[in-house]
Amino acid sequence: MTDSRRGLILINTGPGKGKTTAALGTGLRAVGNGMRVLMLQFLKGSWHYGELDATEAFNGNFVIRQMGRGFVKVGGAETDPEDIRMVEAAWAEAREAIYSGEWDMVILDEINYAIGYKMLNPAVVVEALRGKPEMVHVILTGRNAHPLLVELADTVTEMREVKHAYQKGILAQRGIEF
Repeated sequence: MTDSRRGLILINTGPGKGKTTAALGTGLRAVGNGMRVLMLQFLKGSWHYGELDATEAFNGNFVIRQMGRGFVKVGGAETDPEDIRMVEAAWAEAREAIYSGEWDMVILDEINYAIGYKMLNPAVVVEALRGKPEMVHVILTGRNAHPLLVELADTVTEMREVKHAYQKGILAQRGIEF
């Protein structure tokens, strides 16, 4: 076992709730340790989430950018070219951020969905992550993490739903889901 310090690649995946929330918690911990964190939300768009307001208190040390439109139709001809363009732009910004030296942690929220929907090539992401600066941590979230990314990652956590309030007809709650 080695005690060398280096930037890690972490994946939060699986069908259960909490993938983005866990990434936000890790980002909060990082900011508390003097690090700078950028979260790029690949598909989330115009919806307003409480975490957007909360991170403003960190004076630019925890930044969240919504890069999508919030709802993506997928499958064959249904995938809107504008959504693909937005994912490509989000990936270009993500890659630049990882290599910029400006951020200690970059969270690629919902990137696994973009890859799973065939809007982003997983091999391109793997190649960029293999060459990332040594001390940059990267977290990837979303269901169905691609096997190439799972193989590359240092830590993979799978969220598993045991039960969910929605099954009882309880709608999303402010402060819990958004």
